[in-house]
Amino acid sequence: MGEWGRKMGSTLRNWSWFKKTMMLFSLMLFLSTSFLYLTPAGASLREFSAATFIGTQHRSWAWIFVGRVKRDLMVAEKMVQVSVMGDEEQELELITLPAPAEPVRRSRDELIRVEDISKPFFKGKMMWVYDPKSIRMVVTAKAPMGERITEMVKRTGAVAGVNAGGFDDPDGLGNGFAPIGMIMSDSEIMYADVKGKQPIVGFTDEGKLVVGNYTLDDLRELKVKEAASFYPRVILDGKPLITNGNGSSGRDPRTAVGQKADGTVIFIVIDGRQPTHSLGATLKEVQDLFLEQGVVNAGFLDGGASAEMVVDGELITKPSSRYGERRLPSAFLVFDRPQEVAVTSPWKGISVIDPGGAKSHPEFLAEQQRLREQAARSSAARPEAAPAAPAAEAPQATAKPAPAGTPKPSPSGAGAAPAGAEPGPGGADAAASMQPKPTPAASVPAVTVPPAATPAPAAGTPAASPSAQPSDPAGSLAAAG
Repeated sequence: MGEWGRKMGSTLRNWSWFKKTMMLFSLMLFLSTSFLYLTPAGASLREFSAATFIGTQHRSWAWIFVGRVKRDLMVAEKMVQVSVMGDEEQELELITLPAPAEPVRRSRDELIRVEDISKPFFKGKMMWVYDPKSIRMVVTAKAPMGERITEMVKRTGAVAGVNAGGFDDPDGLGNGFAPIGMIMSDSEIMYADVKGKQPIVGFTDEGKLVVGNYTLDDLRELKVKEAASFYPRVILDGKPLITNGNGSSGRDPRTAVGQKADGTVIFIVIDGRQPTHSLGATLKEVQDLFLEQGVVNAGFLDGGASAEMVVDGELITKPSSRYGERRLPSAFLVFDRPQEVAVTSPWKGISVIDPGGAKSHPEFLAEQQRLREQAARSSAARPEAAPAAPAAEAPQATAKPAPAGTPKPSPSGAGAAPAGAEPGPGGADAAASMQPKPTPAASVPAVTVPPAATPAPAAGTPAASPSAQPSDPAGSLAAAG
């Protein structure tokens, strides 16, 4: 064994760095795969990762961790769980609100308080709203786009706000103008695309938080005044609804709202999908944050890349969208004089709503244009290929130099065309320049031609000959053809 170990060590030391790297990679791959697929802890980790993807726009990718059949089963179980958690009726009598006071101007500190949330895996903000009746549902100003919450807050004069209901989001690049479910502001329906029960988060005219599955008739009976659609409900009448596991969810950005027995409303926004900043929270972790504050009822609003909180017109959380703050259809905003806020529906009279996507997303299209321009500049800056060197000509024999002294004249008529002859293409001089000029000493005397033969041209004039190569490449192709 000792000899074998020494030989193996010697062999490993002689391996190249590439072979060592590949061996280490293969070993790590084997160990990690064995852990994920052969141990209970690995199976739990795969299900947790799948649940994280199910909570995003890319839920179809969850099959990578658990397979398609298991993924579909997890999605179905989550939908059933959400329905069950939202069906039981609330006991609104558990909320005791102070007697309404005369409407007066209030400072930000009299309306809200904001604190940081910092946990090992996530960071975010918690906002207390002392008067629940100061909260209003506000929608995007006009078609055909949603509106950033910072713009909503500045436009309406709000003190603060968070994102509210969900919306159709093709390619993760939706324009924020196609809500899902129902939106209500000041007891008026701003938008509704679903009949029957739907998940609702809203406030009654008294300021009591309503969370769960309700029909439009239910909402009117409860005198709900401000509302949007989202889920799930996680605390009902002071009791947590997630008692085992993490709520069939992974770590994601979250927005949620809860209410204490004295009427105080708490909004929580958790950043996520940013490994160097915040990974995100599970449903149960947010539920537990509410329980620590004594919340009686609580539920979730739209999360993911839409999760954000704005105070005094400034974005104080860090959305995970690569384009920063998203355009959204709705938001819960806090006002010092909420009764003066007028909200109108931008969807009135529109029969077909375009949800947007990659084809019309302004920031995405601008990014693609920049990439095309960069590619064009890179292509223009790339040096052109050097031109091919001309084919080398066959070396010509060097004419014997003339003896020193005055050169003898050429024979009479040499170098001139015969009478009546026309010069070839480019003239006699051009043709002559294509071949080295012979020195006078190397001149060849004229040859007497028999009368029956065609007269030969004088020296220096190109002569057509079956063996001569044409000077025009196009002519060569024509002749060959």
